Amino acid sequence: MKTVQFRDKSVNLVGRTIRKNMRAPEFILTTNDLDEIRLLDFNGKIKILTSFLSIDEEVCGKQVLEFEKRSARMPCDVAVIGISLDLPFTQKRFCRENVIEHMKLFSDYRYNSFGINYGLLIKEIHLLAGAVVVLDKNNNIRYLDILDKAAETPDYGLWFGELEGILSQPSIPFLKSMPYSCIPKGIDISLLDESSIERYMKEIDGWTLEHRRIMKTFEFRDFTEAKYFFDLVAVIAEEQGHYPEMKLTYDRLVVSFSTRAVNGLSVNDFVMASMIDGLML
Repeated sequence: MKTVQFRDKSVNLVGRTIRKNMRAPEFILTTNDLDEIRLLDFNGKIKILTSFLSIDEEVCGKQVLEFEKRSARMPCDVAVIGISLDLPFTQKRFCRENVIEHMKLFSDYRYNSFGINYGLLIKEIHLLAGAVVVLDKNNNIRYLDILDKAAETPDYGLWFGELEGILSQPSIPFLKSMPYSCIPKGIDISLLDESSIERYMKEIDGWTLEHRRIMKTFEFRDFTEAKYFFDLVAVIAEEQGHYPEMKLTYDRLVVSFSTRAVNGLSVNDFVMASMIDGLML
């Protein structure tokens, strides 16, 4: 589990593990007008994502103002996005009072989708850690900086310098045998053959193959920890539209996947298993 400093103590980040050069996870955020917005709404653009504790924290407000100033000089194919767990009304007030016109502020309060999918949700205080994540036009993570202290500003020169290289090569190919997200409902999905199952089993850790399904047991310190992990899995499953069977027994959670539509295993089962393996708690 990754930790950061908040005031005088160490706190824990929960959610999926992300790293440079991997495909960026999808997310669902809330606009200032209470509409939903997703990563796919920024297709065709380079995305600069910056998260922070709260817009009402002085250091975070200064961070947004600095990103706004730099956003004014960005090409039209670069989107600068600020994300926090502030209510949309609070973000809207800040934008109005400070004339934020070039970057966009969105809230993660409704689903915690960004915090969980990007491993930036602070468990103890339920706020987002400070970070800068730069995605190219193919949604590859080209730059990642998770701040060691929750309430500090990023190194503007560092990410701004990296951006120049990304602008010169705005998209790079992404190669991975397993898809990075589940095949949506409404699109035909196939039953995996034995050779495909064998190949995908090598890409997930600790799962067993039993009766046309894959299963894994996760053990925790107590019931509260197990229930917290259960809830993280539920958020990801709801976003992906592919649901596990889960059995929670005190400090143990058994997760299993199978695809009813094909009466066996599909690639979606392995995609979900891979995502769950990447969860920090």
